[in-house]
Amino acid sequence: MNRKVIAHLMGLILLMEAAFMLPAVLLALYDRDVPVVQSFLLAMALMAAAAGLLLWWGQKRQRNFYAQEGFATVGLSWIVMSVFGCLPFVFSGQIPSFVDALFEVVSGFTTTGASILPDVEALSRGLLYWRSFTHWLGGMGMLVFLLAIVPQGSGAGYSMHLLRAESPGPSVGKLTPKLGTTAKMLYLIYIALTVLCCLFLLLGGMPLFDSVCTAFGTAGTGGFGIRGDSLAGYSPYLQNVVTVFMALFGVNFSIYYLLLIREFKVALLDEELRLYAGLMLGSVALISWNILPLFGSLREAVHHAAFQVSSIMTTSGFSTVDFNIWPPFSKAILLGLMFIGASAGSTGGGIKCVRILLLMKELRRNIQQALHPRSVRLVRVNDRGMNEQVIQSLNAYMAAYLLLFGVSFILISLDEFSLETNFSAVAACFNNIGPGFDAVGPMVNFSGYSIPSKLILAADMLLGRLEIFPILTLFSRYTWDRSK
Repeated sequence: MNRKVIAHLMGLILLMEAAFMLPAVLLALYDRDVPVVQSFLLAMALMAAAAGLLLWWGQKRQRNFYAQEGFATVGLSWIVMSVFGCLPFVFSGQIPSFVDALFEVVSGFTTTGASILPDVEALSRGLLYWRSFTHWLGGMGMLVFLLAIVPQGSGAGYSMHLLRAESPGPSVGKLTPKLGTTAKMLYLIYIALTVLCCLFLLLGGMPLFDSVCTAFGTAGTGGFGIRGDSLAGYSPYLQNVVTVFMALFGVNFSIYYLLLIREFKVALLDEELRLYAGLMLGSVALISWNILPLFGSLREAVHHAAFQVSSIMTTSGFSTVDFNIWPPFSKAILLGLMFIGASAGSTGGGIKCVRILLLMKELRRNIQQALHPRSVRLVRVNDRGMNEQVIQSLNAYMAAYLLLFGVSFILISLDEFSLETNFSAVAACFNNIGPGFDAVGPMVNFSGYSIPSKLILAADMLLGRLEIFPILTLFSRYTWDRSK
């Protein structure tokens, strides 16, 4: 275990996080909000001091970097980012409880959007901006950003181990021969789509501050709103813009790269993309039919069904209506979409469409082999045979997912909320959705849970965003074995 290289990378991450707080400081200065300015500056000073110590300790680091360093760096970085990122809320007194502030910022960085705030509009604009910006930072990942802008070690697999540990999906590939270039390309696409979303919101008459914060939440598929009613108070045009862009950010970013290099046929025939689009369109049709009696017209029913399906499937968590009062059939579909989630390689959460696709194909293969024991069959996606190691990793992921989900559900049930509330709360946090049903529905929040339950749900958010293993490896003695 090369601990000094981990310390060096974490120091760089903390410096970047402090730098990313500057726009919030400038906004608070513009608003003459002195206590918030002081809170941010104190947090940034502490981050700079911690970063200095880590960089000093890691200055004589060796260049060897393997999978265990990659997983440990990612897991520790996200925890440390969250701990320091919540300090402005605590220091300002606007979220005085450290656990509540930590829950809010973990929810931001993991693009979950679950909140403990009973009155979000009471926050100052500087803190609202930082709260929304954490979505944007967490959407693509801070370590991917680090790979894009800072030259790192030249050892074999250095960048790949970081990218593999932080990027969502069962496997990670390179868009270009160099991983640094791949990271730059991902962020350029991410920035371009974010700016485009913001421009469309501005064209619809949304104020600049609202547009920027909403674009951050849409791009990161996070769902933190700056109003108590999420997006319900905005015009149908603005809601439609968010519907479309949530769906776009739930697409694997490699599809956009294929479109940029004019590989249109390969992009449009992608099996995961077709499953993603099919599930989304089919769910909109079924829910529209089911909720039609609740609305005045088919157009209005389709409008709200499309928004909520796009929001839930991409794990954004925005809302335009209280879907908690929809019929059980519609709620069951939304609950299923919470687990399926968006595409691998997107900013969305959930199990991911490609894993669902692989599970269905593996099930079909097992049935065929049961009927023809001597046959040898490969699981194929996009006409490519999948490595058996990917299938084994998928099975291990699903086993860990079900085990951790069950344990979390049992533990938070000590708070004696309803079964629907507790189950959907864990589903919403583990899959990085945001709102659940019943007492944690779209028009309420998670403030009623006890401190232990909030910490469990915050851990679920991190486990879900990092897809379990980077966090679990932190508790393995093999990770920290100096001889490995």
